[in-house]
Amino acid sequence: MKNDPHIKQHLYAQCVNFVEDRYSKIQIQINEIQESLTSETKSSAGDKHETGRAMLQLEREKVGQQLAEVEILKEALSKIDVTKHSEIVGLGSVVMTSNANYYLAISAGQMTANSQSFFAISPNTPMGLLLMGKGIGDVVVFRDSKFVIENIF
Repeated sequence: MKNDPHIKQHLYAQCVNFVEDRYSKIQIQINEIQESLTSETKSSAGDKHETGRAMLQLEREKVGQQLAEVEILKEALSKIDVTKHSEIVGLGSVVMTSNANYYLAISAGQMTANSQSFFAISPNTPMGLLLMGKGIGDVVVFRDSKFVIENIF
């Protein structure tokens, strides 16, 4: 398959949408927790009240961690230049193999571009680490399967 720059741009856009969707859901959770904390503050004092507040504070911390993770994903995406072409696999590369197709950006799952399936993976994943620095024609062994890198763009 030829190097179609639209595939890379389309996969990048899907990753951006993935991150924005997660960000929106986390913001909704933060608002709901804040509303619950506000209404919990207005209710009567006592052990039940304190337990409720403590649970909401824990939930808020957990959501805060998720928000920090989304910020890391945004940062990773900001480093990708969709116009860059390289013969060596790196951040932002689309990698076509004899087994599956990959987009090295963030771990966002399976995506479709040009009626083809791609796995959006982070360079830090086991598969991402195996692909990084490889070139066309290189053989990659992952678990019990062996495959060849057929194209990079």
